[in-house]
Amino acid sequence: MSKQTRQYVCQSCGSVHRKWQGKCESCGEWNSITEEVMESSVPKGLGGNKKGATLPFVPLKGETNSDMPRHVTGIAEFDRVCGGGMVPGSALLIGGDPGIGKSTLLLQVVCKLAKQGKRALYVSGEEAIDQVRLRARRLELQDSPVELAAATNVRDIVASMDDPGAPIDMIVIDSIQTMYVDTVESAPGTVTQVRTSAQEIIRAAKRRNIAVLLVGHVTKEGQIAGPRVLEHMVDAVLYFEGDRGHQFRILRTVKNRFGPTDEIGVFEMAAEGLVEVANPSELFLAQRQDNVAGSAVLAALEGTRPVLVEVQALVAPSAYGTPRRAVIGWDSNRLAMILAVLESRCGIVFSSSDIFLNVAGGIKISEPAADLAVAAALISAHSGAPLPGDTLFFGEIGLAGEIRSVSQPDIRLKEAGKLGFRHAVVPDIKGKAGQKRKLPASDIIATEPVANVQALADLYTTRRLSSVSA
Repeated sequence: MSKQTRQYVCQSCGSVHRKWQGKCESCGEWNSITEEVMESSVPKGLGGNKKGATLPFVPLKGETNSDMPRHVTGIAEFDRVCGGGMVPGSALLIGGDPGIGKSTLLLQVVCKLAKQGKRALYVSGEEAIDQVRLRARRLELQDSPVELAAATNVRDIVASMDDPGAPIDMIVIDSIQTMYVDTVESAPGTVTQVRTSAQEIIRAAKRRNIAVLLVGHVTKEGQIAGPRVLEHMVDAVLYFEGDRGHQFRILRTVKNRFGPTDEIGVFEMAAEGLVEVANPSELFLAQRQDNVAGSAVLAALEGTRPVLVEVQALVAPSAYGTPRRAVIGWDSNRLAMILAVLESRCGIVFSSSDIFLNVAGGIKISEPAADLAVAAALISAHSGAPLPGDTLFFGEIGLAGEIRSVSQPDIRLKEAGKLGFRHAVVPDIKGKAGQKRKLPASDIIATEPVANVQALADLYTTRRLSSVSA
């Protein structure tokens, strides 16, 4: 007979502690440790007369199904992030801040599939059926043949998925933190319940070849709440990002077993729901002003998509002993490194000034190719002279002040050429023989190679910028 054991589990990171304490030593969260009851039994090992079956190993070389069937929703940005559509039998986990639009997007996805003749189910554990119907009516999707259910018991959900008389193509679970398994005594939302509920639903989905979309809550740091093993169990992890002050929403994939990672899909929040944006670069640069100091255009690469965004910098005299460093949409530690390199290698003093850096449009940039654009914006803001409006920047800056090359520069230049840019400041790329190597897209845009930050500062001095603006 099994016996019960009690343990104290952090609901933020999933670490187990011997006793209750106010702060988790693993993740540093306060008041996140709760007591959970677990069934335990005496481990018996593999002894006895029962033997396991020999595994049927097959050679690595063999025929494979390269054309994997997918459920294509018709929402191009969502299909792009998923790698071309959802694979039957796969499990996708989508997280985001409250009110960012997760339920709205998934309702649009499930309605698109239902209109294609596929059986799509929407299980809501947070809202009543009438609330989901009101959202569908607001989005003008009330005529879609989607089947709704308000349930939180995993046993009932798995029984519906295993029903052979009514096969399912896709099911949405909103959200996994509200589900519970009746054999586990922990409360819904705890680490044990979330892990067990997700495991049972994913097992049933792979057994019946059903695509599952799981909605996950996030912590105040933006990570998906619950145990980190939840992200290992699913096939794809998507994050819904965006600023409430902007109408843009970014759907980013950080894990995908059936497609590329770091892919993004851009949506715009409108009255009819989330509308996909086919050309986000044009939208991000729509309100950019010319002849403004501290503004530089970055040619970033998110997954396989080139995106042009505006990097804004402001250098102002500090009124206090400790200058401020405020960053929106970029890494603050990266900004500190760029400031230190500009001070030590170029002699530009920022230690007595407040620095404000913003990536316009509400998008977050994480790749190091933004270093050159940030440095150019800082030099322009410090000198007070604007950069040329038809010039873009991309390149990585090292601690020695050198400009390092970045991946796929030709794709970045082609995207900039479509939007009317004619000049680009790029890293000074040299081949194995030490000769300068021409970029494949240099015939579209005139490139200006720079080898270090000193060359960048010399290229855009006050006199040079004044002559260009004149």
